[in-house]
Order: sequence, then C-alpha cells, then structure tokens
Amino acid sequence: MLVPSCPTMHRARPTLLLPLLLLGLLLHLADAQTPPKFLRVPNDQTGVQGGVASFICQATGDPRPKIVWNKKGKKVSNQRFEVIEFDDGSGSVLRIQPLRTPRDEAIYECVASNSVGETSATTRLTVLREDQLPPGFPTIDMGPQLKVVERTRTATMLCAASGNPDPDISWFKDFLPVNTTNNNGRIKQLRSGGTPIRGALQIEQSEESDQGKYECVATNNDGTRYSAPANLYVRELREVRRVPPRFSIPPTDNEIMPGGSVNITCVAVGSPMPYVKWMLGAEDLTPEDDMPIGRNVLELTDVRQSANYTCVAMSTLGVIEAVAQITVKALPKAPGVPVVTERTATSITLTWDSGNPEPVSYYIIQHKSKYSDDSYKEIDGVATTRYSVGGLSPYSDYEFRVVAVNNIGRGPPSESIEAKTAEQAPSTAPRQVRGHMLSTTTAVIHWEEPEEANGQIMGYRVYYTTDSTQHVNLWDKQIVRGNNFVTIQGLIPNKTYYIKVLAYTSVGDGPLSQDLQIIAKTGVPSQPTDFKGEAKSETSILLSWIAPAQTGQENQITGYELMYRKRDDKDEKHVSFEPTTTYLLKDLKPFTTYTFRLAARSKHGVGAYTNEISAETPQTLFAKNFHVRAAMKTSVLLTWEIPDTYNPAQPFTILYDNGQSVEVDGKLTQKLITGLQPETQYSFLLTNRGNSAGGLQHRVSTMTAPDILRTKPYLIGKTNSDGMVTVELPSVQTSERVRGYYIVVVPLKKQRTGKFFKPWDNPDEMNLEELLKEINRTSRGLRFRRQAEPKAYIAAYFKDLPKEFTLGDGKIYGDFENKQLQNGQEYIFFVLAVLEMSENIMYATSPYSDSVVSADIDPQPIIDEEEGLIWVVGPVLAVVFIICIVIAILLYKSKPDRKRAESEARKGSLPNSKEMPLHHPTDPVELRRLNFQTPGMANHPPIPVMDLADHLERLKANDNLKFSQEYESIDPGQQFTWEHSNLEVNKPKNRYANVIAYDHSRVLLSGIDGIPGSDYINANYIDGYRKQNAYIATQGALPETFGEFWRMIWEQRSAIIVMMTKLEERSRVKCDQYWPTRGTETYALIQVTLLDTVELATYCVRTFALFKNGSSEKREVRQFQFTAWPDHGVPEHPTPFLAFLRRVKACNPPDAGPMVVHCSAGVGRTGCFIVIDAMLERIKHEKTVDIYGHVTLMRAQRNYMVQTEDQYVFIHDALQEAVNCGTTEVPARNLYAYIQKLTQIEGGENVTGMELEFKRLANTKAHTSRFISANLPCNKFKNRLVNIMPYESTRVCLQPIRGVEGSDYINASFIDGYRQQKAYIATQGPLAETTEDFWRMLWEHNSTIVVMLTKLREMGREKCHQYWPAERSARYQYFVVDPMAEYNMPQYILREFKVTDARDGQSRTVRQFQFTDWPEQGVPKSGEGFIDFIGQVHKTKEQFGQDGPISVHCSAGVGRTGVFITLSIVLERMRYEGVVDIFQTVKMLRTQRPAMVQTEDQYQFCYRAGLEYLGSFDHYAT
Repeated sequence: MLVPSCPTMHRARPTLLLPLLLLGLLLHLADAQTPPKFLRVPNDQTGVQGGVASFICQATGDPRPKIVWNKKGKKVSNQRFEVIEFDDGSGSVLRIQPLRTPRDEAIYECVASNSVGETSATTRLTVLREDQLPPGFPTIDMGPQLKVVERTRTATMLCAASGNPDPDISWFKDFLPVNTTNNNGRIKQLRSGGTPIRGALQIEQSEESDQGKYECVATNNDGTRYSAPANLYVRELREVRRVPPRFSIPPTDNEIMPGGSVNITCVAVGSPMPYVKWMLGAEDLTPEDDMPIGRNVLELTDVRQSANYTCVAMSTLGVIEAVAQITVKALPKAPGVPVVTERTATSITLTWDSGNPEPVSYYIIQHKSKYSDDSYKEIDGVATTRYSVGGLSPYSDYEFRVVAVNNIGRGPPSESIEAKTAEQAPSTAPRQVRGHMLSTTTAVIHWEEPEEANGQIMGYRVYYTTDSTQHVNLWDKQIVRGNNFVTIQGLIPNKTYYIKVLAYTSVGDGPLSQDLQIIAKTGVPSQPTDFKGEAKSETSILLSWIAPAQTGQENQITGYELMYRKRDDKDEKHVSFEPTTTYLLKDLKPFTTYTFRLAARSKHGVGAYTNEISAETPQTLFAKNFHVRAAMKTSVLLTWEIPDTYNPAQPFTILYDNGQSVEVDGKLTQKLITGLQPETQYSFLLTNRGNSAGGLQHRVSTMTAPDILRTKPYLIGKTNSDGMVTVELPSVQTSERVRGYYIVVVPLKKQRTGKFFKPWDNPDEMNLEELLKEINRTSRGLRFRRQAEPKAYIAAYFKDLPKEFTLGDGKIYGDFENKQLQNGQEYIFFVLAVLEMSENIMYATSPYSDSVVSADIDPQPIIDEEEGLIWVVGPVLAVVFIICIVIAILLYKSKPDRKRAESEARKGSLPNSKEMPLHHPTDPVELRRLNFQTPGMANHPPIPVMDLADHLERLKANDNLKFSQEYESIDPGQQFTWEHSNLEVNKPKNRYANVIAYDHSRVLLSGIDGIPGSDYINANYIDGYRKQNAYIATQGALPETFGEFWRMIWEQRSAIIVMMTKLEERSRVKCDQYWPTRGTETYALIQVTLLDTVELATYCVRTFALFKNGSSEKREVRQFQFTAWPDHGVPEHPTPFLAFLRRVKACNPPDAGPMVVHCSAGVGRTGCFIVIDAMLERIKHEKTVDIYGHVTLMRAQRNYMVQTEDQYVFIHDALQEAVNCGTTEVPARNLYAYIQKLTQIEGGENVTGMELEFKRLANTKAHTSRFISANLPCNKFKNRLVNIMPYESTRVCLQPIRGVEGSDYINASFIDGYRQQKAYIATQGPLAETTEDFWRMLWEHNSTIVVMLTKLREMGREKCHQYWPAERSARYQYFVVDPMAEYNMPQYILREFKVTDARDGQSRTVRQFQFTDWPEQGVPKSGEGFIDFIGQVHKTKEQFGQDGPISVHCSAGVGRTGVFITLSIVLERMRYEGVVDIFQTVKMLRTQRPAMVQTEDQYQFCYRAGLEYLGSFDHYAT
C-alpha cells in the first residue's frame, strides 16, 4: 500500500517550494538599494545681467539621494545663490539673483548621491548685458499682478511675452516650478487663445496652499527672462448675503496735547449695513434719530482729559464694539530717587527707576556741589536709567537729582540724593611754605594745607638738601603727621638749604612745593613769600611780596636786594631799597618778559633769594583815561582817549553786569550803556579783543543815580501864540544833596510822512554829552549859537525846583535862555537833577513830558541826514538809471540771441534746470539778498573764506553765545501756505504732523485720474549754488508713500538719493525701508531691482535699476546712506561726513535731475547736507561763504531747515575743515604725478608740499577734556607715554572688576576700517603691569589676530614687554595661554596660542604676527614686504578670524600702528574705488586716536607704499 504513494509525495514538494521561493525573491528585491537616477536634469540657460536664473534638478534612488550644487568643482556659496528644496525631498532648485557678468558665467553641476552611488549632471549658464541681447531675446510684455481671490474660486495669473521665436512660458511659485500635471487638472496653464491668455496660469478651486509669490518665465532659443514676482492671496469665502457687522476701519487711539482737537473715524460693514454710534461710558454721543449707516466721525475739541470712546456698530445680526483711547499727554512724573552704584574720585555713577509708565524721551541729570548756592548744572539727553557723571572734584559732596522729559516737556525732579566722590592724591602742593633759623644749625619750617587736598591729608614729607641739582629722592627727608610745621636740626652753618614739602592722602602723594631757600645763619631773614609781578604800564612792573617773619629787635629787616634781567639776557641788574612789601620797577621796555629774584636783608646779612618769577610788560596801550563821564539812573556814559598808534580796526569790548558785553567800534571814544537799574553799583571793563598778547584792561566802577524824579512834567493849558506853555514840574523825593535842577527841551525830528518822531523811550537813552558841557562850562557868559538843526538845549537852571514853570518865555534862568518855542515844531522836555553823592556827581532825569506843539506854520522839519541825502541823490540816480535802461534796450535790440538766453534763464525756475547762466546775479542766495533782504541777512553778510576761522572763534566765544544769537535770528521774513499738506486725503502721507511741504515750492507729481491727492508728496525743491531746484528735501518714506517716492525719483530723473538716517534710532522708526532687501519689488508703477550693496564703515551705497510700467527705459539710481550720524546731536568730527559728501558728488551725473536728500523729517540733517554741499560748490568759484543766507533761503522753501543750533555749528565746523584741508583725493592713476608734485619745494617756503601737508594734519589739537579715564591717577601708570592716550569716545572699555578702580581702562582705541566700524584696535605695546589687561581685552572683544610691529627692545630701550609665553603655558589673571606653534617667515614670525578662560573652560586660538623687518630707526626702504604682510594678516582674518577686530600695536600704538591701519584702508579703497587719499585717511584715524602716523617719514612711506602697490597692477602701470 505504501509503495504507490511515494511517487505522489515527490511530485507534491515542488508545489510547496515555489511560493516560498517567490516570497524570498520579493523580500530580497525589497531589501535591494538602488543608486541615484535623475528624474529631471538642469538645462543650459542664457540670462540677462541683473535678472534671474533657476536650474532644476530632481533624482530618485534608495535611500533618497542628497543633491548638492557645485560651481567649478566647489560647493556654491554666495548670498546671491539660493538653493530651494522641493517639498517632497525629490530635489532642489539653484536660483541665482541678481545675475552678474562675467562672474556668474560657468558650468554648474548637480550631484545626486546616496550610500549606493553618485551621479551628476552639468549645465552651462551664460549671462548677457542688456546691450548684448540678440533681437529675438524674450521680453515680458505683461507680468502677473497682485491678486486676492476667495477660497474655492478660480484665480488666473496673466502673463504675456514676446520674442523670436515665440517664447515658451512656464511658472514658478515661491522659487519652485509649478507642477500642472498631478493635481487632477485643478492647476493648468492655458495653451490656446491670444496673449495674455495664452500662457496664463489658471488655478481652479483655489486653496490656502496656493497662496504665494508667482513668477512667469519666458524661454526661447536666445535665452530666458523672468517677470517681476506677484503675490496671490487666498482668503476665506464670504457669505453672499447675511453678514454680521464688522469694523473695516476700527477707531484708532490718539495722543493729543491738552486742549487739542481730534477726529476719530469708525467704519463698519456687513449685510445688512450696520448703524454706527459713539458712546462715552454710558452716555450716547450720537442722537438716536440721526444715527449714520456704515461711517461715523466723532469730532472732539478742547480735550482736557484722557478717556475711552466706544464705537458701537449694530444690525439685525448683532452688535459689536471697539474702543478708541484718547490720551491727553501730560508731563512725566518724577523718576525714583537715584541710587549711587559706583564712585571714583571724579565721577559718580547713578541708577534710577523711570517712575513713569508712559515712554520718556530722555532724562536730565541735575547736580551741584552740596555747599554751593549755585543753581544745578544739567546733563541733557540721557537715554538710559544709568549714567556716570564725570568731571567732579575729588572728595567733595554733591547733590544729584533726575528729571524726566517727554514730548510735552520736562516733569518735576526726583528727590535729591547726596554723594561724596572718592579720595585722590592732592593735586596741589602745600601753600605758603616759609621758614626761619632758630639757631645756626636748627630751622623751623611752616606751611598751610594744599588748596586741593582731594581727601583727608594723612601727613607731609619735608625734603631738604644743600645740592638742588640732585634728584629729590636723594634729599634728606622728614615725615610729619598731625602738624603743619617741622624743626630740622643738624644743619651746616652758613650753607644755603633748599626745602620742598608735599602732602599725601591714603591714595598717594601730591606734588612738591616750590623750593624754599634758607641760609643756615641766625639773624638773616628767610625768603620773602608770595612774590609776584604785575605790569602797571608799558614800561613799569609792580612787584609785591609778603615780608619774612621777624624774630626780635636784633633781626629787623633793613632792606631788600632785587636781581632782575630780560629773559634772553645773561646779565642780571641789581637794585637795593628800603623795607617795604611792594616796589615799582620803571623804565622797562614795552612788550618784554623780565625775570626777578628777591632777598631780604638784616644787619646780619642777606637772606635767601626767592625762586625766579617772570612778568611781561604789555604792548603800547590801546586806550587811556577810561572814566565815567556821567552816571544817570538807568544809563552810564563812558569815555576814553585813543593814542595815535592804535589800530582802529580792532574793536573794543565793554564787559559789565555779570557777563553782559557790548562791542564798540575802534574809532569811537565814548559809549552810552543803557538798560541799567537805578541806585546800583556797576563795574565796567574796557578791553580790546585783538590784543591777546598783553593788552591791559581798564576798569571803572560807579553807582547809578537814584530815582528821585518819578513823575513826568505835565502841561497846564495849551501853547499860546507867543510860543509859551505853562507846565507843572514833578515833585522831588530824596534826602541826597541836590546841586541843582535843569529844564531840558528836546525838539523832535519830522519825517517825510509829516509825523514827528521820538527816537528814545526815556532821557537816559540820550547821549547828554553836549548838555553836560553846557552845565559844566567854566565861563558863565551867555552863549547864543545859531544851529543848522535844533538840538536838545537847557532852558533853565534852578537851585530848588519850583512847582510850575512857563516854557518859552524868553527870560534868563541861571545863565540859560528859555527860548521861545518855534511855530509848527513839536517838543518834549524833562527835568535833569545834578546830585553829589559820595564824591561822585550823578544825573537823575524825570520821564519825558507829553509832546508840546507850537502854533500852525509849517517850518522846515528836521530830517535824518540819510533821509535828506536821498532827496538830493535820488533824482541824480533816477537820471542815471533812465540812461542805463536806454542803453540796455539798444544793446538788447542789437542781439537777437538774448531771447534764447532769457528763455533759458526762465527755465531756471523749473525743476531740473541745468547750471544757471553766469551773467546777472545767478545765485539764488544772492538774488534773495537783492530782493528779499531781511534784517538778519543785512546784519550777517557773506564771510570771506580767509576770515572763516576767526569768525568761527568769535561765534564760539562765551559758550557759543554769538552762535545762539545768530541761529535764533534766522527768519525768511515771509509767510507761506501749506494747503495741500493739510488736505484730509494727504495728512496720512506726512510722517510728522508739523513738518509740511510749502505749496509754492512743493514737488508736484503727475496726477493720476480719479485719485485725489495723487500729485502730493511731502517734498520741496531747494536751491543750490547758482542752480535753482538743485535738491529735493523730503521726509523718510512711509509705507503708504513708497509708490509716490519712487514716482518722484522717476519723474524728476534723479540719479542720487542721499539718506541721512538709519531706519531705526533709539528704538524709534525714523524711516521705513522703501527698497527691496534683495531681488525686485514693485512700488505702484515703478519696479525697483537691487543690483548691488556696498557697506562701508560710515556709509552704505546701494545701486538700483528702475523700470516703469509701460516704458522700456531702464534707469540706474544710487542711494548713499550715511550711517555715522549719532542718534543724539551731531558727529564729533566732520571728517567722515565730508568723505561721504565727496563720494556722493563724484557719483552724481552732470545731466541728472535734483539730488533727493532725506533724513526722518527731511529738515535737520537734510538741511546740513544741502548747505555744506552748496557752500563747498560756492568756495570753488568765490572767496566767500554765505551760510546764514543759504539757511534763510532754505527756510523760505521748506520749514525748519537746519533744525538745531548744534547742526548750525556743525555746518560751520565742516566748512572750516574743508577749507583747511583742501582736496587731497587723487585718482590712483595720477598718484605718481601727485607725489612728484608733493616732493617739490613750495614757492618761497623752502619746504616741500609733503611737509606742508603733514603739518596741516597737526593743526587740530585735542582738548584735554577728550581724555577722561586716561588721565585718572589710578590709570596714569598704565600709559607707556604720558602724551599718547586714548580719547574717551573711542577707547576700548574692559569689563570693570568689582572694587578695582580703573579696571575698565587700557591704553587702546577702536579704529574704523574701510568697510567696517571698529575693525581694528590700536594699542600700545603692553607694559609688565598691563599684560593681564591686554589678554582680557583680546578675550572680551573677541580679537583673535594680533599684529606686532616692534621688537621687544630697540635702540637699547624696552619698546614692549614680552606678553606671551615662549615655551610652556602661562596664566594671565583668568586666562591660560598655551604656545602651540611658531613659524619663522622671511619678514615676520607667526605664533599661534590656545587661550582658555579658566572660569568656564572655553578656548580660542589667537594668532600673533610679528613684523621683523621694520628698522629700529626710520621706515623700511621698500613698501613691498610690508604690503605683503598686510595682505597675509587680512587673508588669515578672512580664513580663520572671528568677527572681532584685529589688534595692532607697536610701542606707543600710534606710529607704525597708524601706518599699518592707514595702508590697510588705502589699499582696499584703491582696489574698490580706484582713488587714493592718504591725508584724509590719516586725518580720520587721528580723530579716533591722537598722533596716528606719527612722523613725516612714516607719512611719506604711506605714499610710497601706495605707489608700489599700484605698480603690482598692470592696468595702473604708467
């Protein structure tokens, strides 16, 4: 039975195995990995310069391949190259924008790789310039436009393109190709129909995912062109009918001034449309029966309180509310009490709580000395709630308080806080050091405490010696505590001893006193003290002193010995005189310096001489006999005499009454000072400003007269026919002795109008000189003098004043004739009392009487001299003028081309006018001076360029007093309208409500039909030098005015935009970004493409291409943005600004339209730029500048131009610097010729141009106030050289170490590079005591490259301490420094260190380049090696360097360091701009650290190296 079944079983086995085999095979196949395979490879492409290219690459494989793009074998990396991944991970798009030729032309490779394998595909990109395009190259005739579509509706994006052959159109969305195949036909490209339907992209049943940026791409055999991108927005579907109410324009919050007005608009929509009403709390503000539909405007006036107003919109489908908050601005509250967080000897650091929930514009810190009655000093514009108040006196008590300021004004001050500054070493020596001998071997020395002790005096050190040539450390010394005297014993008899005393506090020693000399001999006097000399006249000096103390009758002083000489003479003259404490030395030479020594004499012998003092005799006097001629009650008449030798061009100044001053013409010998107070003591000082070399000052004092005649004389009745009138005289209120009373009559002048004119408000304003001569004349005979014009005269004299008096009765009263009043003449009169008070004679006047008119006939009136002259000269001028007109007409007829010239000139008043013709006054400022001369302009004529420096000095005197007066007086003297700025439709286009555009000068845009206000932009034409409408001043654009801004640029054909602000300053938006960050944006009708951005240290240059819809023209516009204007105030130096302005000028084509200048409001910094540019242009053609005139002119074209006094001062400083420095920028190709010129001897000077140029650099000396921290006693020892220190504004600050004074200081300065601010740190070679600070600086400021330009020792002296470890690691404070490698190169040594912060274990590599080829004296013979070295340092920085600065040092950190940084900037600028300006580069460096490029050799080396660098370029080789 079993046998037959066996074959059956054998057959059955294969049928079981087959499924298993198949399963295994499938599993094996599933596990199998596949290499990458392309689904889509990139195609070759030809693009257009400034356009776009996209390459698509997709691949499949298992695992999914990674795609990388290469250019010339390297992975692409550039900010213009972007790789965009497909959402499904299948590949990516390489997008290049904007295209550049020839740099982007290359073979690009797409590499797809996974763990199994790799495959690649290549493609070629060709980029053509517009002028190279073949005729058939595609153009986009109509690109897609912004579109908003409701969800599920169909959106169609149109596109029309032309070319030969007809281009194919494809689409990209968000930079990826649009797939029209795998979405069930929902997204498709229309292939039929005419343009622009053919090629349009149609999206049915639109979804939210369809939203994005779409581009249409046209491609044919000649190339590919992209349209500008357009956004598609997909929004929620709306119900057709019943829609509940919603606010389409919700009410906005407003801030207003107290008592201000505001309109709040509320607009609601819905279906049905809702009713809209306003409520205040529960009160209805809109009447029920008059409730509007859809829109309701609430008008509020005289608002005094903040409140919330509710807008209610209601329909049958619901009620909604929105609240508008109206805030009435109020002054800020007082800040919290300030807290002292840090104190040094000269500064107190305060912090405080704002105390204000609302924003505060800034704070004012008020401080004063605790024990002073002075008012508080103020520090303005403090933007933070922490501030360090510097410049205080050591160990002194102060009071501080803080005031908050908002845009309404300043609030109340905080509570004040008291604080004491820290101690310091005394800054002055002990005073009045004196001494005398107790015996032949014992002296006693006394002194007083120093004037500036700066702390608690711990004691004194007294040094004494017989050999004053020894260093003071080698003298004998005694320490004294608790006393102000010391007894010195064991002196050698008859020897002269020199004694010095110093005081010390817990902080350190003060300075030593002057030598006191004492002779070890009893009975001889000690030194006279407080010996000084003062010039008394041109030929005499008064010497004064305090006599030495005398002990006993035996030792009486019997006289003095004086030794004196001219400073330059060797021989001393000798004078002896009797005991006294002053001596007048006569018969000296004027304007000469003399030196003096004095010793006292007793019968025992001559004592020790004083130290030498010097005094100078003045130049010949400028005036003499300065005295008070007359003192009235509110005025004083001063007179003086002028010697024949005086130069009358020098004006006098009279100073009086706490700093008031008046300038007097140098030819005058008297001045009436008015506006004083009665019965007040005044002191007057006469000086001549021109004679600073030692002209004397004259001082007189006087008391003004008391007010004893307070009422005016009254008329009783009218003038009779005999010319007499009776008057009631005022009563006298005084107990003073009155010498007598005079009745003074003043005839008034008659003007051409027939009216009489009273030139003074009261008699004290008259010059009474003539009358005083009458009163004081010795001969009492009557004087009758016929006068051509009646003057004031005395009608009577009384010993006691009567109650009544008849004027004009012809009688004699005390020698004076009471003359009859003339017919038709008008008079006023007053009473003059002569008083004798404390030896002075004074004159008290009553007020003027009312005017008296004598009877009818009209005599010859009194006329001003000038007015009379006009009536003589007038007719003569008229005849001359008529003759000139006749000649002009004849000439005009003979020249038909005049008409053309005239029409040209008329065009000058239109925008875009070219340079105005040169005949006639062509400068708008000159024309304004002719036609609209304001009093201010008359008083401020143009300034000769040669006098600009002196003029500036005058304006800056007395803390800018004249500057303030001049700036405040600027006024165009006309009123202008601004109706267009005030239209409701235009108000939102104004950035600031109060900065508007005057109608007469505003820039008109071409209007767009049906859009009201479409011709408006907040911008005005401003005239330049000899060119009308040379500029457009405008505000920083707002998002709603971007379109208008670019339309203005296009319509005005402007080529340059000057932007004088950052987008945001002090956390406030100053201007909105009106340009694309990259690629292309369309603003209304103008398409703007960013072609290029160059960011430099102080400014940024952007280049744009502009296209206008419907126009094939393409224009290039450059924007220059100045980024170095500080958020507050003005730049510290004009140098960077002038460099910026020169660059702007160089790039403005001569045929371009107006230069568009804006800041935030378009008035302040904008005004500065325009005035400086116009004046620099003027200086090229004329020898004067007219800043006052130009600012006045600008104010007549746009309001507020040049907004602050600081800006007005900055304009002057900038022009002064431009005049001083001249033009030193040369094209690189002309450098050789320029150096040749500089090395020649300048005419008559016997110096080269190079020497003169280097000397010009040193013209500006830094004020000591610019070095604050560097001068602190705790920091002085950290400076290698006492005169090389960092400015406070640019110094590198270290993080302070708690409790260590000065721990934030290192002698190092930040220096700007060519492209980057703070690109370098210039520092001194570290000292042993500053090495730790040096490593701290490198770490804290992330500086990983150090350049060392010195050896450790040169010329036998230490130049730099070895601040790095040579072999094994060393620790410097927190930092462990490990030497890793050292490479010896031909010209330098490169050392690499690993620096670890022991606090947290972080590490960094620092590389030090030590240049070894700089000779110990002079400069390298060739610049080539140094140039290579500079290149190597910067290459390493690019390769390895962090973002931090390069630290550069030599010994002092200014000479070779300056050369390194100068050449780094100059060479980079040469590469980029093709120009060289060594002078301005060094000047800019010197504004950041003193003495950069220290010697003329080094300066010349910069020029030579620049020339050698040029030689390495073929295209510059001569």
